[in-house]
Amino acid sequence: MELIVVVLAITAILYSAVGHGGASGYLALMAIFGVEVAVMKSTALTLNVFVSLISFYAFYRSGNFRFKLLLPFILGSIPMAFIGAQINIDPKIYKIILGVFLVIAVVRMIFFSSKEIESTKHVKFIPALIIGSLLGFFSGMIGIGGGIILSPILILLRWANLKETAAISAAFIFVNSFSGLIGMYLKGQYLPNENIFIWVTAGVVGGIIGGITGSSKLSTNNLKYFLAVVLFAASIKLFIY
Repeated sequence: MELIVVVLAITAILYSAVGHGGASGYLALMAIFGVEVAVMKSTALTLNVFVSLISFYAFYRSGNFRFKLLLPFILGSIPMAFIGAQINIDPKIYKIILGVFLVIAVVRMIFFSSKEIESTKHVKFIPALIIGSLLGFFSGMIGIGGGIILSPILILLRWANLKETAAISAAFIFVNSFSGLIGMYLKGQYLPNENIFIWVTAGVVGGIIGGITGSSKLSTNNLKYFLAVVLFAASIKLFIY
């Protein structure tokens, strides 16, 4: 019990430092520690709401947020996250889908985290709306905020620099996670882990530390490899068991 709380706080620090809520990390930890599949999605989304909000506030305070860039993504993602969260899928299929997304997260961390962008391009509304809708649906369905996928898209399309990407991703994750939780609650599917209050406290502490260091003080480039190893190990566990 004590170990998972400590590791969860560390995960929140690492994720919030780059503008993420940490759901893929929390799901990985829960898979490794053998937490029931039934409570994983609710727990991850709950932690995501708190940590992503803290991370967003830190990056917003540092002047890195552009609402016009976020708008088309959340217009598509909010309703689709609400719908996706209400979908019940077989635990075996859930594990496979989650494992695939964790592998994607590993690839994202290793290959798309460190390249700074000197100049950005104007966001295209319709493509951004479609991307937001797809990410919102899968985010709600498996219990992540979608920022782990949105971030490399923003960077690859040169729509935002690294710190702008962190701010936008944090806001995107927050609204998707909140929408997903509402969808689950209304469907009677909100079943968080019994230790959720302790875990949220650990996540909040980690989120504050990570948000402050990531938005103004610390380069997190070297920390991503540790996180990638954890995610990859969890994905293998999900595929095997």
